[in-house]
Amino acid sequence: MADRIGVLMGGGPAPGVNSVIAAATIRARLEGLDVVGIHGGYEGLMTGSPEHELLQIDRVSRIHFRGGCILGTSRANPTSSPETLDQTVRSLRALGVDRLLTIGGDDTATSAFRVSQAAGDGLRVAHVPKTIDNDLDLPADIDTFGYETARSVGVQIVQNLMVDARTTSRWYIVIAMGRKAGHLALGIGKAAGATLTVIPEEYAGGQVTLDSVADTIVGSIIKRASEGRNDGVAIIAEGVCLSIDQSTMAGLGHIEHDAHGHVRAAELDLGGMLRAEVRRRLEAIGGEATIVSKNLGYELRCADPVPADMEYTRDLGYCGAKFLIEGGDSAVITMQRGHFKPIPLASMFDEAVGHMRVRTVDVTSSRYAIARRYMIRIRRDDLADDSQVAEMAARTNLTPEAFKARFASVVENEPPPMNFRESLVCS
Repeated sequence: MADRIGVLMGGGPAPGVNSVIAAATIRARLEGLDVVGIHGGYEGLMTGSPEHELLQIDRVSRIHFRGGCILGTSRANPTSSPETLDQTVRSLRALGVDRLLTIGGDDTATSAFRVSQAAGDGLRVAHVPKTIDNDLDLPADIDTFGYETARSVGVQIVQNLMVDARTTSRWYIVIAMGRKAGHLALGIGKAAGATLTVIPEEYAGGQVTLDSVADTIVGSIIKRASEGRNDGVAIIAEGVCLSIDQSTMAGLGHIEHDAHGHVRAAELDLGGMLRAEVRRRLEAIGGEATIVSKNLGYELRCADPVPADMEYTRDLGYCGAKFLIEGGDSAVITMQRGHFKPIPLASMFDEAVGHMRVRTVDVTSSRYAIARRYMIRIRRDDLADDSQVAEMAARTNLTPEAFKARFASVVENEPPPMNFRESLVCS
């Protein structure tokens, strides 16, 4: 057997995976190549018994409309030992696969790179970047597929929560997926107009404490109350909670890790932890609010893709297959300004940590600064305004001086004021 392209997906689902599979299969079959759909990601390859099927055009021609993945997935890690890596390569050879198209995030990309290295000249590999977290280290203006659909669905949910919050005079603390970066939380929060969004990148040096996160939410609740509103929606990227020191996290019970060593955030009650801490702090200063927590994540991952993601993923699947057919190897498949552009896997790999680099939110950007301006959260100029401090302190049992001292820490990482004058260019 020769001229066979293997296709697999690893990691969590994202809207548009089926579209990549369909586009790649159609392109390869029209070129006369067999396409081996590998079920369950790397899991079966690692054990030497991969479940697989030969994909045909009639099997995939209309799956691009649908969420989920016809091949299934897993978080199995073929790089967990030299033995599993060798077995993965042997399994691919036994299937007659000499070209491999992988679909996934940073972990799957790392595995693709390692498999490519281990297989040598006998296997060419291309990786299609997929994650609703939008955190693969692509150029700043290139989203990973699935992000736009996940954000769209997330915005609809948050909009409903905002209406419910106002109707019932309550606050929602929403934990949004984003293990290492706050792109999804910020994208949902900014588009929906949530009361505030907290992301890990806003903390200098990644030094996140439960105190700082809880006080930010408490400050927002009090400021909102001083403006005559007892409702709001706070979106917190799960990476914020996962960055809190492990001794605090231990209070949530047993912490599970996946095959790549990541905390299974969805198994932890991060929202419940924050809800309880915010309530405690409000009571301590005489404030009050009805608070409900909600996790936002799984309902986003297998949604049917929006048209933008459908088109985007058809481009990526086509380019991935054609790249491999024409002799390409060891690259991430991207579309940049309407043109196909492969990025070498090696250029995205961080040798120091043995993993693909992660893209975080640029908190120095105008995009982030504008998001902050529309949030209801205590700011430096609030604490510098005696009348504003008095209004907020009146919602607590603190004096204005004590209130100012109590919440001084929440503005420490506030971005500097935006200055457009420096950007003006005379022509």
